[in-house]
Amino acid sequence: MPGAQASRARVARRIATAAAYGGGGLGLLGVGVAGLLLTESRMAVRAIGLLDGDAPRADGVYGEAFLEPGDVRPPLRLVFLGDSTAAGLGVTRGQETPGALLASGLASVAERRVRLRNVALSGARSSDLARQVDLALPYRPQLAVIMIGANDVTRRSPASQSVRQLADAVLALRAAGCEVVVGTCPDLGTIKPVRPPLRWVARRVSRQLAAAQTIAVVEAGGRTVSLGSLLGPEFAARPEMFAADRYHPSAQGYATAAMALLPSLCAAIDLWPQETGPAVPVQGDAVLPVAVAAAAAAGQSGTEVVAVGPEGARRWAQLRHRLRLGLPGAGSAPQPESASANSHPGAGDAGAT
Repeated sequence: MPGAQASRARVARRIATAAAYGGGGLGLLGVGVAGLLLTESRMAVRAIGLLDGDAPRADGVYGEAFLEPGDVRPPLRLVFLGDSTAAGLGVTRGQETPGALLASGLASVAERRVRLRNVALSGARSSDLARQVDLALPYRPQLAVIMIGANDVTRRSPASQSVRQLADAVLALRAAGCEVVVGTCPDLGTIKPVRPPLRWVARRVSRQLAAAQTIAVVEAGGRTVSLGSLLGPEFAARPEMFAADRYHPSAQGYATAAMALLPSLCAAIDLWPQETGPAVPVQGDAVLPVAVAAAAAAGQSGTEVVAVGPEGARRWAQLRHRLRLGLPGAGSAPQPESASANSHPGAGDAGAT
């Protein structure tokens, strides 16, 4: 295992262990470096700019075209939790949000209606997930997508605390019979307006957090997909992938992220065809210790990590880079619902995702 990957695995396991045993004080940055990061991040926020308004509403039922006479199956229930990337800040239409894109894609694969409920909040950190879970559970979700972590990095939340809060959210959803897919913290070092030395620090810290998130989520019974490329080099070469603030994804950018998540979301409820062979080029077998798999995934965008072996012994995981298919067009707006949860009071701080 390469040295950087081995180091990331050790740090990720240390953070995850501290999270499991209540070590809330463990962070990723020293005081001096954290001060530098704070100063540089304020400069980056000024360079990036802010988006006005809330993410568009997208709650409702998708895939009405699949409802046939005599079909009494209720819609699959999908909930979205997290920060502004989960809410879809940066686009103007609800159909362009990641929740709507995945609801449409899931409906097409399942050939069944999907009911979407989005409780994500712009500016949210992992500390907000408990509240979001409380909002989501009354809808008895069968599937949940969580996208969180960027604000934990930029606002210097203790890493072990953030990881524990994410693990608690996954455990609560799993206890309710809900499958969980987590899009881990994106690589913040790839945002164009962020300059060295902040870029180097942000990349290291966000990848460490992503790896620690993966360990905690897999051991809690969920699966993860690395979203390092959500704000990555691929986007830097294609300005149309960004919204006006050059930070949040545009409609095309969200579609790219959704394509990475859709196969894992379908696989979580046994809707994805079985694939053979390791999907990610790693040394040794494709089944690895969870910490090693998490470290590898943090550096390889779009990689899924899921536990293997009996429940209660989640110490081994498999990496998989699933084949991505083009998303179906979102088409017309979904059947509306009375309210959307991603625009409730308490929107995040300026510059937060």
